Amino acid sequence: MKHNVNSYIMPTYGERTLDFKEGKGVYLISTDNKKYLDFGSGIAVNSLGHCHPKLIQALQEQSSKLWHISNLYSNTTQEAYAKLLCQNSFAQKVFFTNSGAEAVECGLKVIRSYHHFHKNNNKKNIITFEGAFHGRTFAALSAQKNKKFSKGFEPLLSGFIQIPFNDCKAIKDSIDENTGGVMIEPIQGEGGVRPANLHFLEQIRKLCDEMGILFFLDEVQCGFGRTGKFFAYEWANFEPDIMAVAKGIGSGFPLGACLSTQDACIGMTKGTHGSTYGGNPLAISVGKAVLETRLKDDFLQKVDEVARYFWTKLKQLENTYDEIVEVRGAGLLLGIKTKNNNVDFSLVLRKNKLLSVTADDNVIRFAPPLIINNEEVDKAISIIDQSLKELND
Repeated sequence: MKHNVNSYIMPTYGERTLDFKEGKGVYLISTDNKKYLDFGSGIAVNSLGHCHPKLIQALQEQSSKLWHISNLYSNTTQEAYAKLLCQNSFAQKVFFTNSGAEAVECGLKVIRSYHHFHKNNNKKNIITFEGAFHGRTFAALSAQKNKKFSKGFEPLLSGFIQIPFNDCKAIKDSIDENTGGVMIEPIQGEGGVRPANLHFLEQIRKLCDEMGILFFLDEVQCGFGRTGKFFAYEWANFEPDIMAVAKGIGSGFPLGACLSTQDACIGMTKGTHGSTYGGNPLAISVGKAVLETRLKDDFLQKVDEVARYFWTKLKQLENTYDEIVEVRGAGLLLGIKTKNNNVDFSLVLRKNKLLSVTADDNVIRFAPPLIINNEEVDKAISIIDQSLKELND
């Protein structure tokens, strides 16, 4: 059948007019040779910027040795990388995936399998929160209950109870004998760059312990150094049972992981889960290089320092422009809630060569590479300032 098309790609991303041919550090070069300051990082993915030399080296060296063997065979590098992840987190076990949504799916199965193992078969419900985004798979769509993403895909899966975000009374009232776990993002990225209150997170941990249920963190967007700590939960006084990570973990190479305590994943026995490509040699080689770079003594300190500088500069703009309703977020996951349409704002920023990402609640989201410096922040602030003036003209 003949049909007239401009593209052979499914139109799920809408019209895309900006095309890049190369990137280096915090900059991207378009096919028409224009240079853009990238404060979107492929939606919080390119944590070490574009084409980091150590990642290029790791990928080139591995690509000449071995690409794929499946998880039917042992992989010494995969085991070493898993050990590094566990040594630098709460976890004792890791399941490697190719994306954040896959890591979330694994974590949900960990919750269900844990209670099945302990014969608590009534504990099937998982509490989630308004404004959440956990991915595009059926379980993720069902968990976040956002019609913006689920329209046309109903009926969704049962077993998810959604409650208000940052509401201690709501979480206490919602946990009952049928609750198996609680899943939350420490910072809601897609939901409008809304951080969870640290006391709220600590309260959830306490309630989970009291009720014998599992606490599952989705740190796909906010983890792996983006907040100035290795993981966002480290800013509070607790540890989760399960955590999904991705995006910055591979700095642009498809990689994700579900981290778990040994106790939580007791039901994840042989044959209960699997992935053809998860933890393949190419992904692991890049992930290990990212992690080793992240573990350098002063890396996270520099992230924290430049994040505080960026925050201060954004707050100064907030005090200057009535159009800025609020600056929000943490670390290098920051947002501007604006009176202007956020899509229009984003397009003006793009015209002025600054890349950003929109989010719900009319927010402009900034998630730059973690390697940015104050000079690059100043350049971004200058473009934001200029763009706000243009929007007001």
